[in-house]
Amino acid sequence: MKIELIELVEIRLPLVRPFRTSCASDTERHTFLLRVVTDAAEGWAEFGGDPEPLYSAEFAVGAERVLLDHLVPRVTALHRPSAARIAAALSPVKGHHMAKALLETAILDAECRAHAMPLATYLGAVRDRVPAGVSVGITDTIAELLKSVSGYLEQGYVRIKLKIEPGWDVEPVRAVRREFGDELALQVDANTAYSLTDAEHLRGLDEFGLVQIEQPLGEDDLRGHIELAKLLRTPICLDESIRSAREAAAAIALGACRIINIKPSRVGGYLEARRIHDICAAHGIPVWCGGMLETGIGRAQNLALAALPGFVLPSDISASSRYYAEDLTDAFELDNGCLSVPDGPGSGVTVRPAALGRYAVSTRKLYKRGSTR
Repeated sequence: MKIELIELVEIRLPLVRPFRTSCASDTERHTFLLRVVTDAAEGWAEFGGDPEPLYSAEFAVGAERVLLDHLVPRVTALHRPSAARIAAALSPVKGHHMAKALLETAILDAECRAHAMPLATYLGAVRDRVPAGVSVGITDTIAELLKSVSGYLEQGYVRIKLKIEPGWDVEPVRAVRREFGDELALQVDANTAYSLTDAEHLRGLDEFGLVQIEQPLGEDDLRGHIELAKLLRTPICLDESIRSAREAAAAIALGACRIINIKPSRVGGYLEARRIHDICAAHGIPVWCGGMLETGIGRAQNLALAALPGFVLPSDISASSRYYAEDLTDAFELDNGCLSVPDGPGSGVTVRPAALGRYAVSTRKLYKRGSTR
């Protein structure tokens, strides 16, 4: 496979409603896509980060710079680039997992399309439908929160995740549990908003029978999570703290978590995500696939991953309408609490040119074979 062209497409896609976490409040998906054209097919990928380094240290402008100056030159210098060779080629560049994931994923998509192979098959999927959970952002009032949760349950979502932060935690969870009963699969996500000194307060969540509490402490506070896990009955799930299979293995061995959220963009791509899945499966640790407000491009690829056998908990891969009035691909729709895994070549979805034209802000060439910068 020879790479002919690599393009970066900046997009701004309005959200149907604001989405607030302990990190930020979003009204649109402002990110970029990567299009890789080879001599056999083209592939697409979606940057998992944001314009600002709030959820992650990585952010859009920095990712574009490292792609242009460091990552793309290393990959295009390979004699026969393939997804399996990308990680080794990029390993001299420290960090920048999301930028690396973007490039590897676009090449993997093109490679699978060239061989008429679904990404799900390549990764080792065992199911064609994935149970769908939904993430509910922080609202201004509990009444507004209850209305949102009710609407999602009516649509058929099988698990509710509530975003929490100091001052918005025990009482909102209590209200949701009281309103919708003990049978509701309910979990919370703090996005690193607490410290170990909040342990006694967080123990107040134990009474609600939560599936998990996700990333309560800082991403670099593994010791704090180990200590907190000893104090809580609610299982701790790590998200931001896990950036590689090695880190997942360490967290499991040290008792820092009982569940892991695998976000492919955060860990450097779908191949590293599969390695994390395999490690967790070997240790009996359940995993699920987190979301980053993806358009249909990233959503399709996440579904392929979430169809692997170790993904036993509902993932944050909601229907397109959860976030967008119009998606960049054909919309994903909820069917009896599940989303179907695309079975076409590569990610199995096609970018709709008209929709892309409406939401694209700019297009920049990062590489064209035969040309010089």
